[in-house]
Amino acid sequence: MAAEPRGRGPGVVVRVTLPTVEDTHAFGRRLAGLLRAGDLLLLTGPLGAGKTALTQGIGAGLGVRGDVTSPTFVIARVHRPDPVLGGRVALVHADAYRLGDAADPRAEIDDLDLDASVDESVTVVEWGEGLVEQLVDAHLRVRIDRRDDDTRVVDLEPVGGDWASRLAVLA
Repeated sequence: MAAEPRGRGPGVVVRVTLPTVEDTHAFGRRLAGLLRAGDLLLLTGPLGAGKTALTQGIGAGLGVRGDVTSPTFVIARVHRPDPVLGGRVALVHADAYRLGDAADPRAEIDDLDLDASVDESVTVVEWGEGLVEQLVDAHLRVRIDRRDDDTRVVDLEPVGGDWASRLAVLA
């Protein structure tokens, strides 16, 4: 699991290469250590790239209850912190993939009321780029690509706030 900064200054992209799904989970747990209530992560990448696998690791790192599974058909799931697991903040996991075909995807996102929980949760939205950025002043863009050998390449791009300094510990 090698992390390397790409570029300089605000907007630096941190690239992480993850050879296995287990490495993707482990990186999600590591990333969870940087997260706090009010954080928004936008996950993009092709189907099967590892967006949910990364979110499963984040959920494990946050110590949330229950299995973190793809919310494609329910659109959003809330995973409450589990004190037994050392849980400290809820995880809201949403998937906007099916909303892309809606006449007004932003209205569909509004109906999810993500803004009602964004301040007290870590919110991870798969396929949410262009739809949910207005929920917070700063967010983290996470692009996941999967190579033919199943290696995942994850680019973390800070957008505003103190994301760049938080991500510096990964590089």
